[in-house]
Amino acid sequence: MIAVAIIIGCILGALIGMNIPNISYTYSGYLAIAIIAALDSVFGGITSVLKGNFDLKVFLSGFFGNAILSMLLTWLGVKLNVDIYLAAIVVFVGRMFTNLAIIRRYYIDKWSKKIEKEEAKNEDEKKTMGEN
Repeated sequence: MIAVAIIIGCILGALIGMNIPNISYTYSGYLAIAIIAALDSVFGGITSVLKGNFDLKVFLSGFFGNAILSMLLTWLGVKLNVDIYLAAIVVFVGRMFTNLAIIRRYYIDKWSKKIEKEEAKNEDEKKTMGEN
């Protein structure tokens, strides 16, 4: 089910990307910071799912709220001639690395436990074979 959603998303993204004109340089900074904020929310959502406390309302509000706030900070920074968006990038990227570390540790632990379980099963089989 998830694989189907990923494939559909990739196809839609490719079709939209080929048919939409290029984003002008004026707006590319706003789009870049919004994408970073959205990715931060996605990694946070994956982490929440793994921890078992995912809430769709919190995810959606964070996804759109972070993207909008980061674009507003970028706009304010442009008006003040100050690179405020750099602060948002540091925070979002730092949180993405933290969430990625949590996700990585979760799957490494899961994989290690699976290997240990298989090794224990093999040892039990060897013991029962030796008894016969």
